[in-house]
Amino acid sequence: MTTLLETDLKQIKNLGIAPEKIREQIEVFKRGIPFVNLVAAATTGDGIERYEEAEKQHYISLYEASRENLDLLKFVPASGAATRMFKALFEFLNGYDPEKETVNAYVNRTKDQVIRTFFVGVEKFPFYQEVMEEMEKRYPDYIKLPYDHQKYIFVKLLLSEDGFDFGSFPKGLLPFHRYKTRPSTAFEEHLYEAALYSSSKGKARLHFTISEDHLKKFEEEFKAIRESVEEKTGVKFDISFSFQKPATDTIAVTPDDDPFRLQSGALLFRPGGHGALIENLNDQDADLIFIKNIDNVVVYKFKHEMAEYKKMLAGKLLELREQTYAYSKLLDESVPDEATIEEIKQFLSEKLNVRIKSDVNKYKEIYQIEFLKEKLDAPIRVCGMVQNEGEPGGGPFWIKDEDGNISLQIIESAQIDQKNKFQGQILNAATHFNPVDIVCSVKNYKGEKYDLMNYVDHKQAFITHKTKEGKELKALELPGLWNGGMAFWNTVFVEVSLITFNPAKTVVDLLKQPHQVRAL
Repeated sequence: MTTLLETDLKQIKNLGIAPEKIREQIEVFKRGIPFVNLVAAATTGDGIERYEEAEKQHYISLYEASRENLDLLKFVPASGAATRMFKALFEFLNGYDPEKETVNAYVNRTKDQVIRTFFVGVEKFPFYQEVMEEMEKRYPDYIKLPYDHQKYIFVKLLLSEDGFDFGSFPKGLLPFHRYKTRPSTAFEEHLYEAALYSSSKGKARLHFTISEDHLKKFEEEFKAIRESVEEKTGVKFDISFSFQKPATDTIAVTPDDDPFRLQSGALLFRPGGHGALIENLNDQDADLIFIKNIDNVVVYKFKHEMAEYKKMLAGKLLELREQTYAYSKLLDESVPDEATIEEIKQFLSEKLNVRIKSDVNKYKEIYQIEFLKEKLDAPIRVCGMVQNEGEPGGGPFWIKDEDGNISLQIIESAQIDQKNKFQGQILNAATHFNPVDIVCSVKNYKGEKYDLMNYVDHKQAFITHKTKEGKELKALELPGLWNGGMAFWNTVFVEVSLITFNPAKTVVDLLKQPHQVRAL
């Protein structure tokens, strides 16, 4: 049993964490977290649905017919800083001396293709014009400098604290796109998107989960663009923000699984990863909730095509929800006959991907009904999946738990034992990956909101290895928001177009076509 000091207990109390939870987390480190057991990759026809154009339009129409009577919300995880986007540029500043080598020599020496691409397309970046204007103010003789010096100064002005300091920006407030008169941020693009597919009765609600340090910046940005966006879209916006709760932080431990202590003697707690946001999502109330990451946006000319797929997913969800509600109500109000029980089993199996073990058919009728009620009584999510083109991230798989239950899940590569030949073969057979394109229903047929915390698989947490103050540590990340955080939801995967997946993980991703107003 881990002994906690009085000062530890005070620190834990201030975070709002129960001491028992800390001890449980330390035990998790000691036990380790087993890899998931993959059964098969979800593919088209076996876990992933693919719709022809007529079916797509059917679901869009279904959604549009119901839209004005629905309370809609767009939920956007947006706490990430832009630091990682500029990783290669920070390394360039630290490792390049224009007095000693050319930029080409640096690229050849480091094999850093991001730097090569950055300078080839530099004039196409949304911030290029503003940086150049500032450059000319600060360095009137800039144009007379050697070409490689100019490049170095450009990057320095872009990232330095006394310059644009873009590396410290929240990713959502970084210039992402360049229109005729000015650049726009990812935050602004999400508003335009919401007007197209998640607005109702002329209003759009959006909720952003952000770092508390960035709240003022987001509020100022909304104030600056609100009138213009509302005028152009004809939609009024209701924007709210929340922060990852301190009580979702997790304790760090040493390699020997003892609590990690800072030089001050205090315990080290770390954010629990995006899985902590299930609590923020649980605080929201809406009929349908669209979930999409902050950096996954497109310029306006691609928005209508992208929005069609969002509407298609929403229409599919409404169809599933209507039938789920009807069966749930029927089971609550009457005793179904054998034919109806079989009909519900078939719906669960064929439409909601619930794998029903054969021994369920051996249950007495009353227990079969209870089983069906339990399976129907859960949040529903319809998730877009795009064809795999080698992008990093999670994917759709069938997995088996320790009780032999098989379910459809979004699994990250870190959850898979890639040293296991069989598991590695399944991973390599994956045809699709997860773009985080989700539409959710979080209420039962009575209109009562589910407590989403009851549908988390806590066994799908992650242990990662980090360093702090020069010492190694182990960190615990909570089950991912759309991974173990939604493990016990009813899940449907639908293939969507690649146009729906355009994240900016590095700065040069902004040179890709969906982020360019004019073709490159």
